[in-house]
Amino acid sequence: MGNNNKKTQLSLMMFFQFFIQGSWYVTMGTYLGQTLHFTGVQIGLAYSTAAIAAIISPVIVGMLVGGFFSANRVLAFLNITGAVLLVWLTQINNFSLFFPVLLLYTICFMPTMSLCNSISFDNLLEPSKEFSRIRLFGSFGWIISGILISSMNLEPLSTPFLSVGASFLAGLYAFLLPYKAPEKRAEKVTVGQILGFDAFKLTKDKSFLVLLVFSALTCIPLAFYDSFTNLFIVNVGINNAAAAMSMGQVAEVIFLFAFPLLFLKLRYKGSIVSAIVAWVLMYGFFALGAHTGQTGFIYAVLPLHGFCFTFFFVSGQLFVDEKAPSSLRNSAQGLIAFATYGVGKYLGTLVAGNVVHQYTTAQGAYNWVAVWIVPFVMAVVILIGFVGLFRENKKYNSV
Repeated sequence: MGNNNKKTQLSLMMFFQFFIQGSWYVTMGTYLGQTLHFTGVQIGLAYSTAAIAAIISPVIVGMLVGGFFSANRVLAFLNITGAVLLVWLTQINNFSLFFPVLLLYTICFMPTMSLCNSISFDNLLEPSKEFSRIRLFGSFGWIISGILISSMNLEPLSTPFLSVGASFLAGLYAFLLPYKAPEKRAEKVTVGQILGFDAFKLTKDKSFLVLLVFSALTCIPLAFYDSFTNLFIVNVGINNAAAAMSMGQVAEVIFLFAFPLLFLKLRYKGSIVSAIVAWVLMYGFFALGAHTGQTGFIYAVLPLHGFCFTFFFVSGQLFVDEKAPSSLRNSAQGLIAFATYGVGKYLGTLVAGNVVHQYTTAQGAYNWVAVWIVPFVMAVVILIGFVGLFRENKKYNSV
């Protein structure tokens, strides 16, 4: 199969996966709160399932892909199973059942992100130049799912389940993706290899370990943006908050397109450092906007999130791909997902929730200046630590 045909296939794969997530993740809170009348704590717990699933994700990927099944067939199985679970979720209106079923669904969904990365890296001739263009179609999928939901006024309905058809279709489509037979191991397969724990051997490489730790740490202040930016900009009087935040997604598309050229100059360390610097600026301007009451400060930095997301996550995924031997590639992508979407974001959700609670008065007023100073300071400390500790080794270090 020609390289261009493979790129088209991989682009459509990314579109499907991010369309699915964009359909349920963004507006699930509205559905749970307005339609099912779940409490705020219950809604928060519902969103925590994605982080919990990301922690379990490396085990799922390791068990299914580690020498037993091809990545595209595992992707097909997880998406089709996920479609069935989404249908079940539409029939549930009590939290005691909704939570475990949603957790089962996210356990199926979260490994698909690292599998899509692995399948892409396996089929691209030059991942550092080509992957960001493939990942670009994931952003299109996310944006289009949001446009469809908003245009049809589906927010208070069972919007997570608009993706039932997309999930089933993505599962069938995965069978058409390039097939790569699982590598047969000459030695006896251990339990650690089956579960994906063998990817932890990569942490013997100091640069890999530093990247893994700081990726998790960076996702702690990132949780402040994910959880509270929409509430913040509504609270300070910005109309059409969702549209305002979409500037970050538009910027993400632009920077994904420009990433290969900029990456040639910045490489891994420069790309990640620039992303953390941009997050420092964003939180600082949020605090400044809250202090002065000038919304222009906030509008000015909302697009930065798209830049940060692209350069931080894509650079990390490419670095993992370069460091990991082919036999560990799927497990290694699951490990970086475990550190970022799992441990980092779960801890970040707990920290952000407690900080906002601490700076909320009994009358329900928020001290947004104090709230945003916390991730600002955290990001500065993380930036200094990463710059001082990370060394970009050009050559692969065997583990």
